[in-house]
Amino acid sequence: MKFVILTALAASLAGISAQAADLTPPPAPVEPEAITPVFTWSGPYIGAEGGYSWNTFDPSGASDVDANGGILGVFGGYNYQFDNNWVVGVEGDVLHNWNKEDVAFGSVETTWQGSVRARVGYAFDNALIYGTAGWAIARAEANPDVGPDESDTLNGWTIGAGIDYAFTQNIFARGEYRYTDYGSGNFGAAGGDFDLNQNTIMIGVGVKF
Repeated sequence: MKFVILTALAASLAGISAQAADLTPPPAPVEPEAITPVFTWSGPYIGAEGGYSWNTFDPSGASDVDANGGILGVFGGYNYQFDNNWVVGVEGDVLHNWNKEDVAFGSVETTWQGSVRARVGYAFDNALIYGTAGWAIARAEANPDVGPDESDTLNGWTIGAGIDYAFTQNIFARGEYRYTDYGSGNFGAAGGDFDLNQNTIMIGVGVKF
């Protein structure tokens, strides 16, 4: 008889314990740890840039002419970043010039320019230090006081260096210096043969996709 009573009592206690366990609130869910995305320079990008250019016309048999002024345009390209932080890419730009300079027979200027260049750089997290070089093109014009205007399109090469800095995953700013040798051109009766070279300093802002 005592065995039956003890068995019943143990069963009752087990039931009470189970009910008490059911009343215990479940543990709070563990919030997943936020993962900061790793920045990479890989991908396409576009942007706008502007600055100042120093242009030197070197006419055959005459003194050099400096035609300096503002420069403004757009750029775009594609980068690929390796695991060791080296970055390679290709970039193109088109820019308008404001650099008309008076000369003995009238004035000379470059009106627009462009380039297609390779880029090689090294990424320090959000900062990319790079060098760049490639093909360049420019339109030069002579505006004589007497007679028709003359123009020529020159092809040459450009080389430079700069730094891009990303403020977010998509927005970056840049500063760049370039030297460009546009080779030789001809203004016909207005000015004859000439060589053209240029130094530029530009800043810009871009969007990386």
